[in-house]
Amino acid sequence: MRQKRSYGRVLVVSTLVGCLEVVLTIVVVLLYVQTQPPQDEPPDWVTIGGSLVATMPLVGFIAFLLSLVFVVPAVALADLIVGGLGGRAAWWAVVASPPAVAALLAAPVLIYATHNDTETGSTLLFWASATASLSLGAVIALPRGEGLLRRVALWGAAAVVGTAVFGALGLAVGLLPAYEPPRIGPETMTGTWIDQTRGTLVFTADGRVQASGVGVHRHGDRPGEPSRRCSGSGTWFYEPGRDVWSQRVRVEIPVCHWQAWHVDGTGQEPRISQEVGDPGSGLLYKLRKASDRTSRGT
Repeated sequence: MRQKRSYGRVLVVSTLVGCLEVVLTIVVVLLYVQTQPPQDEPPDWVTIGGSLVATMPLVGFIAFLLSLVFVVPAVALADLIVGGLGGRAAWWAVVASPPAVAALLAAPVLIYATHNDTETGSTLLFWASATASLSLGAVIALPRGEGLLRRVALWGAAAVVGTAVFGALGLAVGLLPAYEPPRIGPETMTGTWIDQTRGTLVFTADGRVQASGVGVHRHGDRPGEPSRRCSGSGTWFYEPGRDVWSQRVRVEIPVCHWQAWHVDGTGQEPRISQEVGDPGSGLLYKLRKASDRTSRGT
């Protein structure tokens, strides 16, 4: 005789799965950040970590609410659909749960998309993502045996920790593409480089450079707020360095005083940058290589 389903346990297990999904997503995002170029202002990990800890009760409440509104009804609907299938009901419930979740989500997603004039592609992507996330909670919560909550907690924690450990090892040994600056050269530097306010450095192949409104920062400045802007002409040269991290671009203009420019960005969108504020602050003032269209409009 099959054990009667406890929908209370379904609710608890689904809520736990939702919380674990959020934590796993955070771990994946943190690993992904390590593969991307540095931002103008580095993340404040202490503040971010504190915020995440503070918001976990809210995450738990949202997971509980979504489980109550969508997962429990989906499991009940799946049980109703397969109620006459006898011993095969458990397998059919696994199959029926995701479509049941999708059906329950269809109405609110459609109403939201219609009210906000959302693009069809974005609506379908959100619907599919929400269906997959909530369906996972429904499917994991389906078994009726004892100890399900403990097993889900242990295996979920193992999945989160394992992803973090193997992701870190992957970055360390090169299995994951940890970020590296692109290897550029004098030919890449030739052309117009532009900051967020259209200040420009124009490099020519003969080693000349023309600055127009390029920021010169002092201690305490922010990347978007230079103490002054400098214009003038002078020379430049590229230093390849020992590796991609040590390559530099030196710009010598009598009226503008800059340290050597660092290289970052990507091969498709190279950037040169100056460190802003105190040494080691991680704040960067960047210029990007402008396209021909951008250069003509500057």
